[in-house]
Amino acid sequence: MYKILVMFMVFTVSSVSAMEKSDGHGHGSHNDESHQHSADESVNGSDTAFPEKMFNEFTSDLANVQIVIVDVNGMVCDFCARGIEKVLYTDDAVKKVGVSLELGKVLIAYAPSTKVDFEEIKNIFLSNGQNATGYIIKKI
Repeated sequence: MYKILVMFMVFTVSSVSAMEKSDGHGHGSHNDESHQHSADESVNGSDTAFPEKMFNEFTSDLANVQIVIVDVNGMVCDFCARGIEKVLYTDDAVKKVGVSLELGKVLIAYAPSTKVDFEEIKNIFLSNGQNATGYIIKKI
């Protein structure tokens, strides 16, 4: 997981730097008049129900994996979601990642032998500016 955290930090620094130099979505300030986030936009995944439809669609092409469903607070835009996906995919044990901004949920399919460490998962999300507030594991 240390490797993932280091890669995430490098990705974040380079991505934010590139975004701030462009005319696009300047994630460094979030005060660009064309794009602002308010506290009302943030969904707390702990407050939403189990994402049954999302889970069924996510697992339709999977077998013999464990799915970690993470409740997330603070994911407000597609940039947040893609950053999390990119970092999680650097772990060879991760088979698939699904993100729902609307529900505040992230689904992570791991190899069945992977020991899931929620503290490591929380640190990955925290490094991306979100809080992982809870999780459940389902084996399929």
